[in-house]
Amino acid sequence: MSRGERAAAGTPIRVVIADDEPMVRAGVRAVLTTDPGIEIVAETGDGREAVELVRRHRPDVVVLDIRMPGTDGITAAGEIRRSGAATGIVMLTTFGEDDFILRALGGGANGFLIKSGEPEELIAGVRAVADGAAYLSPKVAARVVAHLAATGAGGPADRRSAALEQVAALTTREREVLTLIAAGLSNGQIARRIGVVEGTVKAHVSSVLARLGVANRAAAAVLAHEAGLTTGGACAGGPRA
Repeated sequence: MSRGERAAAGTPIRVVIADDEPMVRAGVRAVLTTDPGIEIVAETGDGREAVELVRRHRPDVVVLDIRMPGTDGITAAGEIRRSGAATGIVMLTTFGEDDFILRALGGGANGFLIKSGEPEELIAGVRAVADGAAYLSPKVAARVVAHLAATGAGGPADRRSAALEQVAALTTREREVLTLIAAGLSNGQIARRIGVVEGTVKAHVSSVLARLGVANRAAAAVLAHEAGLTTGGACAGGPRA
């Protein structure tokens, strides 16, 4: 059920929170509960229990700390994906965790937020991911791209050239869809923006991911940022339609 459908039905976005720091959990809960359209159904300080809570409650979104003792957020995200749950995954990160973010991108996470970010960004990220969109905090996107440029073969210019070459393989419509994915729009929002039915957008998104050779919308958003398709240095999490 999309956000619009949930709103029409009066159904809140159901969220599970997992962070091993009680104060952080309390802060995330306090921020999210200011939105009447979001309901916290469970919380934990352990990644293993987070997987079990997702299986039990089938929430719309799980907010996972990227690093927790025992089962960390990346491992938990992978298990949630393998379980077949349709739950969207938002990773909470701090500066200096770029390698972990890259691993989480490959593990199926849908969104990334900095713990020190603005409260409104947390709500926007949860809502976007609940809608099936990718959401990267602009700060996260900038750090990931900088990290890729610093560690990738050939440096920033070669990475940008490689990204541009990948994007060049897309049709004009697919490039437009990729730009809107990177702006954090859901399929429904993209459909309204470009004037087609949602089923057509789904087909375009599948084609974009396949042509780019990426596993998910968040990874596609990073590539769009590298290719310079985003505006003002921000990646997913831009204006909403």
